[in-house]
Order: sequence, then C-alpha cells, then structure tokens
Amino acid sequence: MQLPTTTGSRPWRPAPPVVVTDSDLGGMVARAKAGDREAYTVLYRRYREEVFRFALVRLRQRETAEDATQAIFIRALTALPTCRENAAFAGWLFAIARSVVNDQLRALRHQTDALPEQGDWVDPSPGPEEDALRGEAQRVLLAAREKCLTERDRELFDLLLTELNDKEIAIALGRGHGAVRTAHWRLLAKLRECLGPPPGPGVQGRSHGHE
Repeated sequence: MQLPTTTGSRPWRPAPPVVVTDSDLGGMVARAKAGDREAYTVLYRRYREEVFRFALVRLRQRETAEDATQAIFIRALTALPTCRENAAFAGWLFAIARSVVNDQLRALRHQTDALPEQGDWVDPSPGPEEDALRGEAQRVLLAAREKCLTERDRELFDLLLTELNDKEIAIALGRGHGAVRTAHWRLLAKLRECLGPPPGPGVQGRSHGHE
C-alpha cells in the first residue's frame, strides 16, 4: 500500500474519509492482519484525519504533523499483528500515535528553537485541520490548554478533540476506563475554573463519558 507523502511545501490533501461502522471494524482489521492491503487502506482512510488532527494539535506545525501521520500508519502496518482485539483498533492506533508524536516532541524540544506558541494550529488555507480547530470556542479552549493544563492534562485534552470515545482513549493512554472518565470530568472542571463556562460544546466530543 502506498501511503500519501508530501513534496516540499505542497499541502497534503488526502481523499475524503471512508465510513467504517463499529460492526464492520473488527472484520476489516482481521482482513488487514491476514495481508489484505485494501482492507488496511480502508482503515487508513477512516482514521487518518483524526490522527492528523491529534498530531497537529500536539506538534503545532503542519509539515511535522504530516510526517508524524505518515510514520504512525507505517508503524501501525508493521505492528498490526500485535493488535490483540480487532474491535479496539482505534485505541491501539492512537497508542502508536501518542508514541510517535511524543518522540517528535522530544526531538523538537532538543532543537535550538522552541515550539511556536501558535504555529500552524489555525491555517487560513483549507485543510483537514481547519474543521478541528475552527471557531472561537475552539480558540478559547486551545488558549486554556496552554494556560491552565499540565502536560498530562494536555494529552487527554488533545485526544478529546478527536472522535474517540472514553473507552478508546483509555486504550490509547494505557489507563482504565473509569480513570479516564474521572480525569475527563476533572479536566473540564479545571477549564471552567480557569476561564469560566466554555462558550460551546468544545471538547465534549462524541459520547465522552455518557456510555
């Protein structure tokens, strides 16, 4: 399978994502494990935007996030046999995403120049990150992320910006589901205490904490 790459400063513009229902996910992962490259391509197209958004919020630079996304899916393809629960693929994938992104963050912090305060979080040109970061409510929350949250809190916050639910986030973080739900609500309480009531739904995401 040929994953898309970037060339110079040319923006990465992936094809539209595909829909994989929860009932189909396990079978698709099983097929990919058996060597069906088309099945892995479907999984790649299903999750690449969420992975890219997570990488962009963490790394703040679009080109670096593109490179990280590429590395994440290549590593996932190699490690696919280690995904023990097919239905838990999303959480397993984001555990890899965390590892790759954290490696990138450590590398950036060892460079002379510090990470930019804003970087490419908000890009005026159309792109897959625009949908994740648009709107005043998101900008307020991202400011709160920097001002009020610890690094551990920020990692949870960044995962909450994806479409993962709390169970999938727990797998990605290697923590218990109950612990993640508790941390989620503590995070929201900390944001409210810091900035007051949020202006919109913000990081509530898809069914977080309501299962």
